[in-house]
Amino acid sequence: MVMSAPTRERRSAVTTESWKVGQLARRTGLTVRALHHYDDIGLLVPSGRTPSGHRLYTRADVERLQQIQSLRLMGFPLDEVKRLLSGARLSLRRVIELHRMRLEEQIASHTRLVERLSSLADHLERSDGVTTDALCQIIEAMTSMEKYFTPEQLDTLRARREEATDHRVREVEREWGELIPAVQHHLEVGTAPDAPEMLALARRWKALVEEFTGGDVGISKAVMTMYRNEGDVLCRRMSNVPTPAMFDYIGQSYRALAAVPA
Repeated sequence: MVMSAPTRERRSAVTTESWKVGQLARRTGLTVRALHHYDDIGLLVPSGRTPSGHRLYTRADVERLQQIQSLRLMGFPLDEVKRLLSGARLSLRRVIELHRMRLEEQIASHTRLVERLSSLADHLERSDGVTTDALCQIIEAMTSMEKYFTPEQLDTLRARREEATDHRVREVEREWGELIPAVQHHLEVGTAPDAPEMLALARRWKALVEEFTGGDVGISKAVMTMYRNEGDVLCRRMSNVPTPAMFDYIGQSYRALAAVPA
């Protein structure tokens, strides 16, 4: 009887040195699930199958797996590993450069985490009896800032915070605690944006914003963008948070204030 081509190929895969997925998992320390995933995404497709359809890995597959694991240890994600091993013509220097860039990203991420923890520690030292909910709110606010401010802007804000005394920080928190509800009240009762009482509030608001931003227009815009995009969430999580409507309202008072002779 003449053996069909598919049968010959299958018999060849079985008779060469090969390992089933469970055997390869034990040999390499990986899980069967991980090897299945590598197969599903086309990263490591076994060279053969048993007559019953089970995966069979050859020595060439094991060598590719070693390459995969080496690149993974360097920090490359699976999609990048697949690209590197699928014929992408990258020099060794380029691979090293990619690894260096990825490490720099990780270092920057860890640095931000250290800074966040330091800020939390400073806040806890200034506050008594902080609850878990309050702590989560602080973390959420910090995370929101990282989404809207550049690293340079965050450095500027951090430096300004370090320059301020604890007494001044408490004063500013108290001023905002009075100012935001006052503006919200006038918004609700329909006070004209150019009314004397609103112009007085606008002056206080402007002074606090400039103290916070140091007059940096980019930081001011980032603050506005953050509150416009995250305002609803922040209002549910925290008290005394300006709403988009309040920003529009105080903006009208700003424009009226600019028209008032000095």
